[in-house]
Amino acid sequence: MTEENAAKRLKTSPPLIGTHNGHFHADEALAVYLLRLLPTYNTFSLLRTRNPALLSTCHTVVDVGGEYDPHTNRYDHHQRSFTTTFPSRSTKLSSAGLVYLHFGRSIIAQHTKLPEGSPKLTVLWEKLYADFIEALDAHDNGISVYDPADTASLQKRFHDGGINLGSLVGDINQNWSDTSRQESNNKTESTPEREQEEEDQRFLEASSLMGTTFLRKLDYYHRAWLPARTVVHTAYSSRKEHEPKGRVMVFERSVPWKDHLYSLEAEHSDDPKVVYVLYSEGPHEGSKWRIQAVSVSGDSFESRKPLPEAWRGVRDEQLDGVTGIEGCVFVHASGFIGGNKTFKGAMEMALKGLEL
Repeated sequence: MTEENAAKRLKTSPPLIGTHNGHFHADEALAVYLLRLLPTYNTFSLLRTRNPALLSTCHTVVDVGGEYDPHTNRYDHHQRSFTTTFPSRSTKLSSAGLVYLHFGRSIIAQHTKLPEGSPKLTVLWEKLYADFIEALDAHDNGISVYDPADTASLQKRFHDGGINLGSLVGDINQNWSDTSRQESNNKTESTPEREQEEEDQRFLEASSLMGTTFLRKLDYYHRAWLPARTVVHTAYSSRKEHEPKGRVMVFERSVPWKDHLYSLEAEHSDDPKVVYVLYSEGPHEGSKWRIQAVSVSGDSFESRKPLPEAWRGVRDEQLDGVTGIEGCVFVHASGFIGGNKTFKGAMEMALKGLEL
């Protein structure tokens, strides 16, 4: 079939989302999934090609075509003139970021039932970009987390395998051994059409991986992280009831507190920082309590003040003897967390930890 006839046939088919064929990445895999979450795109078919004539038949094109124009539904980022970023961020967008920039609010509103103009929706929109989408944008655009000049003399303590969503999507792509095995096992002669069908199925698998991960993140931020903000604000306001300088904060049960605490501390930069956080292990009366040392930053393993060295790695009655506090359960070997059978015991551990 000629390119012209193929294009004519596609124009009579259901509306199309177009992206490139060949090796696929996390950004366009997510971009396609995000579009299909919306009622407008839910029934659209997918066309993966680099043929300009075929792409011209598509309603919307992502990650290919060398054009960014929301008015014509073109969302590519590879052209040299492209410099678009998310509001208040410096990372150049990929196709995932572009689709999220234009459609993210609608997607969040659809799944949370929040009005698109609500402040809570804006908080979620910005949070999901900063904690999920931006890393995909940076990876696809070859932007390092750190300035290479700042890390030139650093050496890794261990090999982390580079495991992330981008690498998992990369693993779904067909590799040379898959092709060789299929050629030897498949009695049916391989054709370009069959190879493209196989590649498209792999792309849909990658798209599902990215999309379901996005939805889990959205659900967590909407149902757990966002409501926790009010809880953390209340605990922060009442922290001096437990320790005169406000260095111990208490929750009736564990909530996602770190992001909200760091934001509050930035707003109250002249106040002493919280050192220990206490929370119940469960909602039931008699539940044990945890004491956790606050880390120096959200992505750090270093604590502002770990629990005392003499307590670390010790448990139960032996820990009672070392601390002089009844009901101790454990203190982690690194000192970042510990436990006690009661709130009173956990508070005593916190107050003594501040002194030592």
